[in-house]
Amino acid sequence: EEQMLGFRIKLLSFFIVVPTVLCAPVWWESFAMGAAAVGCIYGVSCLKVVTTGNEVLVERFGKYHRRLGPGWHAIFRPIDSVSYEATTREQVMDIPPQQCFTEDNAPLQADAVVFLKINDTFMARYAVSDVRTALLNLCLTQLREQIGKLTLEQTFSSRDVINKILLKEMHGVCHSWGVEITRVEIQNLLPSPDILQAMELQLAADRQKRAAILKSEGERTALENSADGKAYGLVADSKARRQSIEELAKAEARRSILEAEGTQSAIRSMAKSIADMSGERSGTKSTDAALQLMLMNRYMQAQEKLANSDNTKVLMFPTKDSIPITYGNIEHILTK
Repeated sequence: EEQMLGFRIKLLSFFIVVPTVLCAPVWWESFAMGAAAVGCIYGVSCLKVVTTGNEVLVERFGKYHRRLGPGWHAIFRPIDSVSYEATTREQVMDIPPQQCFTEDNAPLQADAVVFLKINDTFMARYAVSDVRTALLNLCLTQLREQIGKLTLEQTFSSRDVINKILLKEMHGVCHSWGVEITRVEIQNLLPSPDILQAMELQLAADRQKRAAILKSEGERTALENSADGKAYGLVADSKARRQSIEELAKAEARRSILEAEGTQSAIRSMAKSIADMSGERSGTKSTDAALQLMLMNRYMQAQEKLANSDNTKVLMFPTKDSIPITYGNIEHILTK
């Protein structure tokens, strides 16, 4: 039995070794080609390309190992693995609309936009489990809180204030996560349909009130301007009349002066003529005679005008001693 067992072992070895020896070149080539293919696949899988503006965190045996910047890097798998990949460029995160209540219990829908930038990928990966979810919930909580501190009218006029408060609060919390909040903007504040209808009615009433006030102010301004214009016209008219009266008075004074000078010159000429006719020197007698002659002339002119008028006429004829109306008296005056 022992001999039979040995024979069987030898026979089995013969059938294993002989084919192996006869097929050794073909088997070795296949093995080399397979190993080369596996090596190429493994090499490609160990190559990691990081684009500009991104960062990659690598863990070795489940522990943080290194940080990869832009470029080509080799990762020795399976002992190394990519733990986190993020961009260091500024990102925009949209906050979906949320139901909020103001201080006066008015419901409204509010949404916002958050601009953020990851400055430290290590803290963004290991300081918080999911940085985007944490940012979203933080923004929603702060947004509800700030709107709840204001009335409905204040929310529409305090967008800038709410944005600054949200930016300050979020930046203070996210700084420990390696995230910088650069800007927070509220997009829409939409009240309920009932509140919108009430606001439209109030706005229409305010516009009608403002229109009535503007109309009354315009009418008052028109009346004031009309009164001012009339007063200015009266003042200007009075000034013009005063100037006209002053000019007329000056002209009348000038006329009186000229008339007096003319009368004086006429009396002197008449007195000189009378003195020459009488052969006497010009003096008081000739001047009196000239005055009487001028008075007689004026008297006759007045009588002529009175006779030519259409009114009832009463003619007064003085004596010859007062007014020399006869030729003899005139001759007496001239030769006196």
